[in-house]
Amino acid sequence: MSSSPMQRPATRAARLSAIEETLAGSVITSQSQLASVLAAQGIEVTQATLSRDLDEMNATKTRLDDGTVAYVLAEHRPGEGVAARARRIELRMSRVISGLVTSVATARNLVVVHTPSGAAQYVASVIDRQSIEGILGTIAGDDTVMMVCSGDEVATDRAQWLLDIASGLASGASSEASSRSSSGASPESASGSVPV
Repeated sequence: MSSSPMQRPATRAARLSAIEETLAGSVITSQSQLASVLAAQGIEVTQATLSRDLDEMNATKTRLDDGTVAYVLAEHRPGEGVAARARRIELRMSRVISGLVTSVATARNLVVVHTPSGAAQYVASVIDRQSIEGILGTIAGDDTVMMVCSGDEVATDRAQWLLDIASGLASGASSEASSRSSSGASPESASGSVPV
């Protein structure tokens, strides 16, 4: 089963999403470069609109480690290494998801995540905001999230990864847990809930 390239509607929300993904995945040094990247995706935008969008998204020009000055969003750091970004995502997700994931199962390229009643949309939102490789998107009901992955093996890997994060076993989450325990705080008191 092959997947088709992502297509976007001609809406403001789709344009903002494209800008966010572009800034998260590429080093963009100017608005004209960003406009060209968006145009290649079929999104035509004026410089004035792009300027307003970047301002609204709190994108700022920042000097990266290599000296390049580029646009970055507070949550995305293009100069950051893959391992550092993965740890940061795991820490953020562990803080939020701990206590909200009650079970995880896979079915082909899908991951089904169960949560307490009313928490599924919040969990799905946290997953969607991270731009995690291999996760195409989520659908949430009241107490169930369906995570659509790019393949069967990716789904199996992401299900285990999510379980590890929810349990506090992921590399970034476990380092945070050990720093809490060395400071005398238990994981329960630090996060407000008992990890699953």
